[in-house]
Amino acid sequence: MIDARLLDAVGALITVHARPGHIPLIGIAGAQGSGKTTLARAAAERGGAAHLSLDDVYLTQAEREAKGRAVHPLFAVRGPPGTHDLGLLDTTIAALRAAGPASRTALPAFDKLADDRRPETQWPVFTGRPSAVLVDGWCLGATPQVEADLIAPINAVEREQDGQGLWRGAVNAELAGSYAEAFARFDALLFLKAPSFDAVMDWRCEQEAGLMGLSPAALPLERRAELSVFIQHFERITRHMLAGGVRADRTFSLGRDRGLARSP
Repeated sequence: MIDARLLDAVGALITVHARPGHIPLIGIAGAQGSGKTTLARAAAERGGAAHLSLDDVYLTQAEREAKGRAVHPLFAVRGPPGTHDLGLLDTTIAALRAAGPASRTALPAFDKLADDRRPETQWPVFTGRPSAVLVDGWCLGATPQVEADLIAPINAVEREQDGQGLWRGAVNAELAGSYAEAFARFDALLFLKAPSFDAVMDWRCEQEAGLMGLSPAALPLERRAELSVFIQHFERITRHMLAGGVRADRTFSLGRDRGLARSP
């Protein structure tokens, strides 16, 4: 169950930034499995807002594979900055903000099990003019690291597949460039802060089990092993955000059960 304080906090951010002719753009950030999407959906339903996820504007599988060949093979793996279609995000937000009472705005959708964007015929549609636009995303508001912090690899993926640091340097450049520009267009950001990166693995496994229609205990061990590698692609930026590398207007610290660890 979503803590009412979180719903109230999102509602307050919308209210503060609402003004005639302006639809607030509010971001909800948090590590994988932190509950950011659940919160964003509930807050949208509560207040008549539109909701979309940064996860739903990943580049297509073909686009990521092409970027992997052109820049670095690790860009074929969805997740880090550089693997999203920020242009699609911008055009969708613009369409929602320009919507009228009878408008029907298509919202991008991504199939994580298929690892590809869904056909446009399968995209959900928001009807009407939203009171706000809520976007959830794991790296929303993340700040770039200083170059010295990029030198040493922090996990096996970085050591074995990015020994020269080309991928993490390119990801950091994306974060400092087009992503920083995109984040700056948000009116406000709420950050759900995980207790540690270690908790993220369990949360991500629970999330995967849900996508597969399984209980967390029934998730196959081989899939859990694959996920332990997959989340290493998110580890650097997640740890950086947990250490303060995020620009947020409100931060809520979570316990391992995703409940609020303390009042903000």
